[in-house]
Amino acid sequence: MRFSKFGKALLMSALSVGGILGITSCVQSYTVGYLWVTGTNTAQTSGNGIISGFKIDHNTGFLTPINGLPISSGGANPGRFVVLTGGRFMYVLNRGVTKSGGSDCTTTDPCQYSNITQFAIGGNGILSPQETFYTQGINPFRIIADPGGNYIYVLDHDAPSSASCALSLGPNVTSCGDISAFKVDQSTGRLTLVVNSQVTAANGSPLPYFPVPANPIDFVLASGFALTVSGTPATGDSVFPYTYVASTGQLTVNQNSSQPLNVAQATAIVSGGGYIYVLDNEPITVNSITSFSQLIPFSVGTNGSLQQQTGGAIPDDPTLSNPVYLVYENKNKWVYVANQGNNNTQTANPQSGLAGYVVDPATHQLSEIPGSPWGGGAGPQCLLEDPSNQFMYTGNFNDSSVTGRVIDQNSGVLNNLPGPANITYPLLGPAAWCVASGRTS
Repeated sequence: MRFSKFGKALLMSALSVGGILGITSCVQSYTVGYLWVTGTNTAQTSGNGIISGFKIDHNTGFLTPINGLPISSGGANPGRFVVLTGGRFMYVLNRGVTKSGGSDCTTTDPCQYSNITQFAIGGNGILSPQETFYTQGINPFRIIADPGGNYIYVLDHDAPSSASCALSLGPNVTSCGDISAFKVDQSTGRLTLVVNSQVTAANGSPLPYFPVPANPIDFVLASGFALTVSGTPATGDSVFPYTYVASTGQLTVNQNSSQPLNVAQATAIVSGGGYIYVLDNEPITVNSITSFSQLIPFSVGTNGSLQQQTGGAIPDDPTLSNPVYLVYENKNKWVYVANQGNNNTQTANPQSGLAGYVVDPATHQLSEIPGSPWGGGAGPQCLLEDPSNQFMYTGNFNDSSVTGRVIDQNSGVLNNLPGPANITYPLLGPAAWCVASGRTS
């Protein structure tokens, strides 16, 4: 069967938001913002994907293509990528292709030639390929960095050894995914494998990865834990925690089993505003109104256990479906959710768009912003906030575009960029993920 969750829901971390009217000319003069997008276009003779890039105009939100881009992503079928704190290095996760050249990686038909390609970021946003690194498992599909930019973690859908799964997760476990961990050299950006100090492989050496329950969907670092959501609609989804040791990058098991989430179609787990949100593509009915999907907020408790917050699940906008990412703006006043929709064609998708929510400062409950939802590109794969704290951007799969909106600092409404309505920036192929970075010139 196809792992549609991790094949669809590709998705980095967001940056900060501020006021378009309150930004001074001084701030605008020293901050340079760049936005990069990975794409699955394979028209190159190498068969590799591409990275496109734009410079962000902090007065208007308009995007200008970066000279010299797009370039090869360093491998086929690129997905998520990270830019480390300080904006010097980028790491792109190329998921590879199956034997037949397809991008739908499964346990029975795994992707080959997967890699992590490192890029150095130049002062004008250009990218220079550096080294290539490899995960320890099979079918990698998620990559994240710790807040300090000292460690990188990759979620592999399939661990290479069923025996190692049992060593970490219990004698009855016959299959699992894994997390490959790497330490970042702050001078060169080179990655060095972090081995599992708790588990010894059959050959007597430390296990070179950290097993997680089978069928992983997404993972996140938050509140001192690495939390992985795994499962299928048939079995239900659950979360498995590792304790994250910031000084060594080590992940330590602190619970013997996963925690059921009472959801069956989780698409993402995201940290924001001090909470954990699980995005679930299941219907929910509130006050006789049925939404196609929901957002479920949790706080992190003892040993990484998740405690559902008062008020329970929050309905997604009823006109949207398949939420894939969530962003808290920097003042924690508003939350925005990118909904990919369920239409994978190259035409406009009536179930894709952005929903916005007001955060109650006392209870942290969410209520939808009047005027939400908002359209833009079709089938957003990613959502981010620009470094100048004024704009929201999405990279879109269905129409191969980047779209941007201005954040109203009084209401949280996402308005069109100034000028012609619905400005879009074309890409050479479907977007897979996007990241923004600001640096001082």
